[in-house]
Amino acid sequence: MTRIVFLGAGSTVFAKNLMGDILAFPELASANLVLHDIDAERLHTSEIVAHKVASVLSAHPKIETALDRRAALDGADYAISMIQVAGYKPGTVIDFEIPKKYGLRQTIADTLGIGGIMRGLRTIPVLLDMCHDMEELCPGVMFLNYVNPMVMNCWAIDRATKIKTVGLCHSVQGTAHDLARDAGVPYDEINYLVAGINHMAFFLRLEHNGQDLYPQLRAFMESGRFPPKRGRMVDHVRYEMFRRLGYFVTESSEHFSEYVPWFIKSAHPELLEEFQIPLDEYITRCEDQIEEWHALRAQLEDPNAPLEVKRSGEYGSLIIHSMETNEIRRVYANVPNEGIIDNLPRGAPIEVPCLVDKNGVQPVTIGALPPHLAALMQTNINVQALTVEAALTRKREHIYHAAMLDPHTAAELTLDQIWALVDELIAAHGDWLPEYE
Repeated sequence: MTRIVFLGAGSTVFAKNLMGDILAFPELASANLVLHDIDAERLHTSEIVAHKVASVLSAHPKIETALDRRAALDGADYAISMIQVAGYKPGTVIDFEIPKKYGLRQTIADTLGIGGIMRGLRTIPVLLDMCHDMEELCPGVMFLNYVNPMVMNCWAIDRATKIKTVGLCHSVQGTAHDLARDAGVPYDEINYLVAGINHMAFFLRLEHNGQDLYPQLRAFMESGRFPPKRGRMVDHVRYEMFRRLGYFVTESSEHFSEYVPWFIKSAHPELLEEFQIPLDEYITRCEDQIEEWHALRAQLEDPNAPLEVKRSGEYGSLIIHSMETNEIRRVYANVPNEGIIDNLPRGAPIEVPCLVDKNGVQPVTIGALPPHLAALMQTNINVQALTVEAALTRKREHIYHAAMLDPHTAAELTLDQIWALVDELIAAHGDWLPEYE
């Protein structure tokens, strides 16, 4: 029986989607699903949801829960991570509120920027502890990591453990859907090739029936007909980057605006309106989710309430199914750059197409990226590399240097401000961070 462990299963909605994806495959319908979380209350809700998902799909898995991580991981074939270290409070709130005192504003703060740096420093030690447990209890496990900051987390795991790990995100397939919509063609009929780093990969090729779709996207861009996403967001930032770079980037406008120095600038507040950039967006989302959670939880736990189960766009279940059945698939995953992209650093996690079968996740060789795209990615990789160095060596100087080289932070703050901000953030996070020299 295939043993699949969900680490952070208290993220009930995301866990529910992944469980539905897995159990929808007949070959996995009797898998052993092991749910682990440190929050007993949320874990109990996820257990109820797991049984409801199985019932809707007429599946018969073995469902277990465990507050003890080692008990959950013992003998695992697959482990899926969806944790958030320090949660919304205190973690996320600190990452937003203290930088504001210095005039540094953010949108999402989970991938790059000072918020991404601090989230990485909180998260990497926990992931490494998990992987060290795996080395002892299930050394052959395939670890599927969904936790941001993706590049930092995967890089640290690759450097400090022996666990086979792939990082998974939905930005490639999500953006492909957006671009098919904007170009006015069916998603199922497009072909694309994407490569780069997580949240800063680019569509090197985008075609419909063998024809380049970029001219249609340029016409769409010039029309100014940007439809809102999720009711309020638009893609002005990404289309502006498309105009300047000639290639379309994978991660959303609200994310991308804080990976570069050009959009969130205290000296030019008019840019926020021009590009419709929502500051504190992740704070807003978290507060909305917390407000909705209690009503949602009651519905999820109600045995008489219907539960909709439909396939998500996540790659995790596809990887597990292909490795179990040898059905060949192509997915996009974050893997170490071992000669895959010529002009990005060796060993850095990159996001590229991969073939999956019983042999595992096998990346496709890309070659050299357009030089300006590789150069832009390198500005992010510099920050990610130094944050990983700080996490693995526990040397405080690397945190200062990571913040100093961060594009958005460097565009807004002086060196003295950056040093003071780092010191204040480390102090505020307290026991959520290890000691640094």
